[in-house]
Amino acid sequence: MELKTVKIEKPADMNFILGQSHFIKTVEDLYEAIVQTAPAMKFGVGFCESSGPALVRFAGNDPQLIDLARKNALELSCGHAFIVFMEGGFPINILNTLKNVPEVCQIFCATANPVEVIVAESHQGRGILGVIDGMRSCGIEAEADIQARKDFLRKIGYKL
Repeated sequence: MELKTVKIEKPADMNFILGQSHFIKTVEDLYEAIVQTAPAMKFGVGFCESSGPALVRFAGNDPQLIDLARKNALELSCGHAFIVFMEGGFPINILNTLKNVPEVCQIFCATANPVEVIVAESHQGRGILGVIDGMRSCGIEAEADIQARKDFLRKIGYKL
């Protein structure tokens, strides 16, 4: 077995969700879940089929985001992994909906941070072991940092 890291390639401020499911209909079910939950959100889904023809399946409503999802899914090539890139919304807008899609097994991350995916590769195939989401912690927040966090959440409308 060989361990590798696969960097998710995306614009610096773009949010995405990386997860794992168990069935080919995942790509259609994720599409339906997103459009029903956040109809104005633009998105692309890439899904790594892990049997049969083992293709990267895809869906979405924005050609550039679909292309980004397809490319990253192919680079990952990990069985039943899916990746969703989005604009006009945040992971928090759709995360619980995606978790409730019956074939979704787990979510590895939902972020706009730079991400490296830790992948194990054997003679059979590839699988995601985990992710490195963003950077290492630099310290503990001070009073000014607490206030900046609270102000930011109110500025973007997540707190009153």
